[in-house]
Amino acid sequence: MTLLAVNDLCVTFPSDAGPVRAVDGMSLALEAGETLGIVGESGCGKSVTAMSILRLLDGGGARIAGSVALDGVDLMALDERAMRNVRGKRIAMIFQEPLTSLNPVMTIGWQIIESIRLHDRLGAGAARQRAMDMLRLVQIAEPERRMHEYPHQLSGGMRQRVMIALALACSPSVLIADEPTTALDVTVQAQILDLLRDLRERLGMAILLITHDLGVVAEFCDRVVVMYAGRKVEEAPISALFGAPLHPYTRGLMQSVPRLEKHRSVARLVEIPGTVPSGADLPPGCSFAPRCGLASEQCRRAFPDWREMAPAHGVACWRAGE
Repeated sequence: MTLLAVNDLCVTFPSDAGPVRAVDGMSLALEAGETLGIVGESGCGKSVTAMSILRLLDGGGARIAGSVALDGVDLMALDERAMRNVRGKRIAMIFQEPLTSLNPVMTIGWQIIESIRLHDRLGAGAARQRAMDMLRLVQIAEPERRMHEYPHQLSGGMRQRVMIALALACSPSVLIADEPTTALDVTVQAQILDLLRDLRERLGMAILLITHDLGVVAEFCDRVVVMYAGRKVEEAPISALFGAPLHPYTRGLMQSVPRLEKHRSVARLVEIPGTVPSGADLPPGCSFAPRCGLASEQCRRAFPDWREMAPAHGVACWRAGE
């Protein structure tokens, strides 16, 4: 059953260089209980897509078009008061950097309690007990003591666990995790991913994971959407995407991941030539054409239609699979 459906989402920001199309025609569907990954280079529109789902860009000068439906209800049509009841309660988000997302002058316990009392209308004692239960759920030791500490007193991994506890405090149906393992060492990254996987299975929620790390995607996600210059260029189940990527950009991303050869030496990385175009000056046709070794005149002239090349495996590329 489709829990979250995004259809033809477009987000444009004003700039001195002209309108910047940060997201262009993005569509995706998130099923109950699954994890969908969104991958791509920095600036491709991953985080803007996430913030648009929660309407966190309202009033910031962005022009947003398209629809976002949660259980069939169009979130774009809700007033701000109704939308506040969705944020944190139905859809929660873990932001990239917990130190800047948590309030530095308030204890972590107070911040979790505030969210619980706002959405679930619990009394002070019950909210405090649930906050401690949430800290235990994310495997924070001595939650009674941690409740009185401030964000700067915790390590990066502990702050990320607090962010997860805060996001899950009101039992959301959808969790948006925006680069949840950025700036963490590999050991802590593994712990956070294991925690999210365990919580997904125990709580039955759906997760939208935003990352640039293909290793994280391969380990954690059921399906993946690949974005480039604000557009979706490929979508597939994990096994299909890693087994037979169809878009040249997807193949370029995979070839640029460091890997060991059989004789234990590090294989030479294959770089994607050129740079990502500016959202204010996108080339005609396919945005990836200036960097693509397979680009034809057709690629430079017209953006490719979305094609289903295999069951649940779609791509926007004139030369798909070549």
